[in-house]
Amino acid sequence: MRENTPPYWRQRRMADPPGGSVGVRPPEQPLILRPRRPPRHFTVHLGFAADGPEQARELAVAYAEALSLLRPELVLASVALSPADSWRAAERLFCAAVGPDDERCADVAGHPGFHHAPGPGGLGWGEGDG
Repeated sequence: MRENTPPYWRQRRMADPPGGSVGVRPPEQPLILRPRRPPRHFTVHLGFAADGPEQARELAVAYAEALSLLRPELVLASVALSPADSWRAAERLFCAAVGPDDERCADVAGHPGFHHAPGPGGLGWGEGDG
């Protein structure tokens, strides 16, 4: 997930740290440097056919879980499903509730019971089946 910092274009860096040695900076280097761009976040859209919304949801969850096994950097909390002609009507597929160790729940959205961290033996938290 993204940090809670201002956008890159509002961040400024000084060329010489305050209290640093004077005259180390070359004269052509400005006092304030251009901000660095953060890592970019991208989205992959996978198209597939299904008989209805329920089967599409099950297939999408299966595809996302399989991809996350192959590529651990895939963030399951951001996976969403939408009709092919209406990407703005996307619905999240995974719960993504934040736990006590800043882990996110890896269960499907709207699941009953405790939240569970990813992986076998992941931490469980919440109010349970109450």
